[in-house]
Amino acid sequence: MTPNFDPQDYTVGIIGLGLMGSSIAACMLMAGHPVIGVELMPDALEAGKKRVKDHFKLAVEKGLIQGKPEDYLKKFTASAELKDLKATKLVIESIKEDKGLKGEVFQTLDGIVSKNTLITTNTSAIPISDLQQFVSYPERFFGLHWMEPAYTTRFLEVICGKDSDLEKAQFLYDLGELWQKETVLVKKDLPGFIANRLMYAMYREAMHLVDKDYASVEDVDRACRNVAGYFLPMMGVFRWMDFTGIASYREVMKDLFPTLNNDLAPGRVINDIVDAGGKGVSNGRGFYSYTEEEIEIWKELYSEFSYEIRELTQKYPADIIQRKLEEKKAKKAAEQENNTPS
Repeated sequence: MTPNFDPQDYTVGIIGLGLMGSSIAACMLMAGHPVIGVELMPDALEAGKKRVKDHFKLAVEKGLIQGKPEDYLKKFTASAELKDLKATKLVIESIKEDKGLKGEVFQTLDGIVSKNTLITTNTSAIPISDLQQFVSYPERFFGLHWMEPAYTTRFLEVICGKDSDLEKAQFLYDLGELWQKETVLVKKDLPGFIANRLMYAMYREAMHLVDKDYASVEDVDRACRNVAGYFLPMMGVFRWMDFTGIASYREVMKDLFPTLNNDLAPGRVINDIVDAGGKGVSNGRGFYSYTEEEIEIWKELYSEFSYEIRELTQKYPADIIQRKLEEKKAKKAAEQENNTPS
């Protein structure tokens, strides 16, 4: 960001204060923005306000913020009306994953905000180019794809549609640093963007291994946790191949790629679970079974883990090598200065 950028002068609107919208609101408040949160379901407004406040209780406990929650929450306004977003400079939509519903919201919003207001969607699957058609000046429309909880995780994708302005995309990319993200810029619209395409390729192969009885659900999870889970937070796939010998990967790819699953539809294991009404942790029936007590413990553990992994990944940021090189350079210069005769 430019040195004179002040988040206090940059009001952000959030549409939808559900699980993700409330944590995005908390992220914006922690970064110093005034936030107007709009919940379009009137009976859910109070619950949304409570979610935002609850995020700050944990943020204080984990040392994510300085000062009292009230210092941040005084910049938060909750509303049930889109018209209250008139003065915002950035709007982040985070409602139900329904193209028609999102389109109605964007069309209404388009008649309220300034033509310079950046409009973004938190969709994880709907093409950005499809949603741009609902607003005038589509060059100011982007996807902002977050990971829950938005105020602790380091992930953020800025996704361009076919009409998006790359300069405005770069502005959002730079804002990500203020929001304490390691932002990814997706320059061309494609289904699933970057993160979901990588993850769903893994999901598909994982389900294939279970469908064909090569391994159990538990053992596939163990393999993932102790291989990909071991290096991915630090390096990512390309750095890992560099680090461990890129030539050998090409040789393995030649033989392995033709054997990988390429099904065009979900497999037996997930179909059987979903068709029987399984929803995972939310109702205790998924690839694993959960008691009510286990569900609560898993939620508590994930909340704790999200803070611990944040601390770990902050120790190894994307520019860690540059930082280490600068430290060595500064140390060497100081030693030379100390050894220079006066």
